[in-house]
Formats: sequence, structure tokens, C-alpha cells
Amino acid sequence: MKTLLHGATIVNEGEVFRGDLLLDGEFIDTVARGEIRAVPAGTKCIDATGQYIIPGVIDEHVHFREPGLTRKEDIAAGSRAAAAGGITSFMDMPNVVPPTTTRALLLEKHEIARRDSVVNYSFYIGASTGNIEEIRHVDARLACGVKVFMGSSTGNLLVDNEELLDSIFSASPLLVAAHCEDNAIIGRNLSRYREMHGGDIPPSCHPLIRDRAACIASSSLAARVARSHPSCRLHLLHLSTREEIDLLDDGPRVARRVTGEVCVHHLWFNDSAYLTFGNRVKWNPAIKGEEDRRALLRAVSEGRVDAIATDHAPHLPAEKEGGYEQAASGGPMVQHALPVMLELMERGEISLPAIVEGMCHAPADIFRVERRGYLRPGYKADVVLFERCPWRVTRENVLYKCGWSPLEGSAFSHRVVATFVNGQLVYRDGQFTGARPGEALSFNNG
Repeated sequence: MKTLLHGATIVNEGEVFRGDLLLDGEFIDTVARGEIRAVPAGTKCIDATGQYIIPGVIDEHVHFREPGLTRKEDIAAGSRAAAAGGITSFMDMPNVVPPTTTRALLLEKHEIARRDSVVNYSFYIGASTGNIEEIRHVDARLACGVKVFMGSSTGNLLVDNEELLDSIFSASPLLVAAHCEDNAIIGRNLSRYREMHGGDIPPSCHPLIRDRAACIASSSLAARVARSHPSCRLHLLHLSTREEIDLLDDGPRVARRVTGEVCVHHLWFNDSAYLTFGNRVKWNPAIKGEEDRRALLRAVSEGRVDAIATDHAPHLPAEKEGGYEQAASGGPMVQHALPVMLELMERGEISLPAIVEGMCHAPADIFRVERRGYLRPGYKADVVLFERCPWRVTRENVLYKCGWSPLEGSAFSHRVVATFVNGQLVYRDGQFTGARPGEALSFNNG
């Protein structure tokens, strides 16, 4: 079936224009400036006047908790919340139970997603202390990249020495995505604040314990080791300090060997949020100061930081409570990431083309995703419509399986109206259609 989205404002590849978008089955047929007059017979027409059309958001960084942690979330629930937020593709992290460190475990996750996911999917293989051969032979049909936890992890997923890091960068045929925090620095800081506060460390100490020095030291190490391997591509995840911006490569994005991601919460909150929200805004890396938030936003707007992601990491409410050291780090974000970024646009802090660049185009380029992330003829029809319509996040309209959001009570000026995945309408006006057209992402790593 052909579907015509008529009369919208289209935002794509740095341009904003009034036009029509014609979908033909699972592909984009025509991106038109102005009206398509010769509409094929039998075309379903949707009046999108007053609405905006962008490519489907590609979230390169989620934790959908399946298998093993489905009390918090699973792929079915996470992908539905993503679709409601305009995210049409996700890349899921390996710190589940058991950790995704083998090709066999990657296949198991693919089977779950093939059965349950509303949107498109891929998965990282986790680097560990003993799976170099699995990494060396991993197939891009199974994995979007190799995830390295240089901090904020335990067991065999923690990579905290340079020799092992060097081996992983040497072995990986895929992009390496790194969580960078120096555990030794964090450990020293934690001991200091335990002495100061005993067993009652306030949440406001989080960015002082997991401080900027811990982030900069680890990110600098990762960039230095990656650059010693000519074929290695390194993606620094959830940058949180202004200093880390200078570690990234310049030049055309497709030619950069060290790229970077910033997460929505680091662009929305600053460290004053700990005084209001406490452990509900406890993430690793920690939210830093207002100067860092503004510097990261500016770098995204200027194209110096490449991608915008969520680090969606749901925990049950009880897991975010208790003392600082007991409360889990992370929070759910996929349903609200695009509205948050559009609110920053409303405030004049970032442009709409820069949002589309960071959330749609950049992930497609960095991970070499085939035929997604842009509105182009012949590309998969992953499409999002949104409109200006004030609304507020409440516990009742949160879709996360964990049942809460750190944004509860926040007012937003734009809402997602409809989400198409591979040409099929999966979400419209607050309702799901029941379609599950999600498929595995494919990559051009040749």
C-alpha cells in the first residue's frame, strides 16, 4: 500500500520545508517540496497539515533488560515506549543476565526481538576478560558494535586495564562503544565522602564522587589507545564534561575514527537537579554543572559532538530509593527523549535541524546503518510525525514497565502524533495499532 503524508513541514538533512512524503510499502518513494499532484490510485492519504515530519529516531544506547531482568522491563514494553517517543530503531546493551558476551547469546536476543519488538533492533556484544575470540569473529548481522565498560560495571564485563583494552581494540571488526569512568579515581572519592558523611552520603555528592577527572582520564585513555590502531573506530558514550569534547575527531563524520554521544539527561538537567530529585536523577556518568550542559548542547549544535541518545536504563522505584550507595544508577527515557529535545528547541537552546542531525542522521552514519536515518527515496520508511501541543508527563501516561519517569510533572510543548516503522503505522494519537513490523538493523561494514 502507498501512503501519502500531505502538507507537513519536513525536516531532513539540514533543511526545513513544506512538502509531501509518499511511502510505498516499507520504503520511502518520494520526498517532495510542495504538493505531489499525481497521487497513485489507491493511495491512503493522511493530512499532516500543521505537523512536522522527521526520520525515525535511532537510539544507539538502551538497556531493555531482557533477558534476566524483566521485572524492570523487557523488549516488548521498551520498544512500545520507544515507538510512542518517535524512536524507530534501538541498539541494546549487553549487561543483562547472562551478559551478552557470545554469538549464541546474541542470537537469543535477536529471537526475542524478532518475536516481540515493535521497532527495529540491534544488540551490542559485551567485551569481557575472556571473550576476545568471540569479538574477533562477531558478525555485523548480529551486533551493532562492541561495548566496553571501562567503569560502572562488575564481574567480567569490567575492562579496567590498558592491556586488555588494547587487545579488544585490536580484535574488534566493529565499532567499539565505551563507557568511560576511572574506577580508581571514583574509589578514592567515595572513600573521602564516606569519611565526611558516614553512611548518609547525599545524592548531591554523586558528581563529586563520579567526578569530571574520572571521566576525562578514562575517555582520554580510550581515545589514545584507539588511535594506536589504524582500523579501530571508537565511540565515546554519554559524554558529560566540556573537556571530553576535545577528544573527538574533526572532519566529515563518516571519516572520523573517534566520535561521541551525549545523552538527553545531560542536556536537560544540571547538578542542581540532585537537590530536587535526589537519586531519581542518579546516572553514571553523573550529571555535571550548568557550564557542562551548555557546552555539550553547543557542541551538538555545531556538530562537534555527533549523536544524541538516551542511555534508557529502567529500575523499579524501590531500586532508586534508600541511601545513596544503595540506589541504582539509571532511569527510563525513550518515551520522552524527543519531547525533551523539542522543548530545548522551544527555549532557543538548539535548532530542529540539529536535533534531527543528532538523533537520526548521526547514529545512522556512525554505525553505518543501511538505508535508515534519513528521508530519502529507497530508504526504509521509518517516519515520525509530531506537532505543537502542550502536555504534561504524569504517572498515568508513562508507558515504562518500571512505572515511573524522572520527568513526571514536566510540561512539554510538542508531542509525537504518529510513528511509522518500515512503512507500517505502529502508533497514533496515544494508541498502538498492534503492528509489530520491527526488524533487525543491517550495517554496511564492508
